[in-house]
Amino acid sequence: MKVVLKNPGGLTKEVKVGFSWTTFFFGFLPALFRGDLKWAIIMLIIEAVIGSFTLGIGAFVTGIVFSFVYNNIYIKELIEKGYAPADGRSRTILEDRQILSRAA
Repeated sequence: MKVVLKNPGGLTKEVKVGFSWTTFFFGFLPALFRGDLKWAIIMLIIEAVIGSFTLGIGAFVTGIVFSFVYNNIYIKELIEKGYAPADGRSRTILEDRQILSRAA
């Protein structure tokens, strides 16, 4: 399921809501390609540190966890940067998933 976010300058972004298959298969690289350098570095460091203590198994588990939460983190950061739902359908989806409060 995808939502459309629009900033005050008119730039729109279509963002997937829910599980991130790209993060599941490619780890921190989708965040890096989206220009989300902060979360790319955070994921890389956490996966490297935990993976080094668990012979790589911890990095796999961490990747699974980030797959479930990364898209929501990315949407929340876009909203903090001034993006807003471009249409009623996107707003409803974000409210139902509790990413956006109903009062906003």
